[in-house]
Amino acid sequence: MNKIKGFFADFFKGVSMAAADSVPGVSGGTIAFLLGFYGQFVISMHNFLMGSWAERKAAFPFLVKLGMGWGLTFLVCAVILSNLFHTYIYEISSVFIGLTIMAIPIVIMGEKENLKGHLPHLIFTVIGVAAIPLLMLLNPTSQAANIDMTQLSVGLCIFLFIAAMFAVSAMVLPGISGSTMLLIMGVYIPLISAVSAIVHLQFAYVPALIVFGLGMITGMCFIVKIVRYCFLMYHSQTIYLCVGLLLGSLYPIVMGATTLAEPMPAMTWETFSVFFFIVGMGILAFLEYMKIRAGKKAAKGAE
Repeated sequence: MNKIKGFFADFFKGVSMAAADSVPGVSGGTIAFLLGFYGQFVISMHNFLMGSWAERKAAFPFLVKLGMGWGLTFLVCAVILSNLFHTYIYEISSVFIGLTIMAIPIVIMGEKENLKGHLPHLIFTVIGVAAIPLLMLLNPTSQAANIDMTQLSVGLCIFLFIAAMFAVSAMVLPGISGSTMLLIMGVYIPLISAVSAIVHLQFAYVPALIVFGLGMITGMCFIVKIVRYCFLMYHSQTIYLCVGLLLGSLYPIVMGATTLAEPMPAMTWETFSVFFFIVGMGILAFLEYMKIRAGKKAAKGAE
């Protein structure tokens, strides 16, 4: 029974991370951080990719269960989102904004002890906020939403590979999501559409997704070690940077409608949905409540 509970607990962790990774705003790393298993996730990834045989063997079961939940949920989310973007882009973006706004105070409250006395490190928040619009300005694709993922060229393969490395780096780091990074680079909607097409047995998109997957694996090998080092050696600076990235990610979400295959105007106060914004905030508030409740149960069990 305990093994079954353990399986579903780790499977749900993957589900929660994929639900975040599939949409711009909060990253899967942020969700892992908020739910209290970020350390386990990073250490397991580090051990599996760069550890000894014994460490890889120990990390493998957790990562398999996490990966099963992540993969299944990401496919479901891709199919749903690809069908909703063109009709409900502003409502969906309002949910993304709610998720992002709610994540900021939760991250700060969770790390308040580590942030005390480090006010000068707020400069890293400023850097994080400024980095996102800057990346959008440097976007090398002017017509990214019209990328044909079935027609691969050497240039497109290189771009997808690099985009995947950036995206997986963002997925691992608590803060900006990988989907936001893809949105900044202009390949989020084409990629989500490609994943949805694969689910519907349109295999012309397979080569592009293979290239993207190789980029993710390569990026993961580098970023896990870097993130682990940053949290060990520069913890408060890293948290301040993550908060800045969260704040900065609001800009590409607001501009998300302009990246559709048939571009629409950026979100305004008139197209912003308060209801769906509250829904987004409520999702993270519920997850935080479940984390606190689980922590109290664990404390009672230890008494």
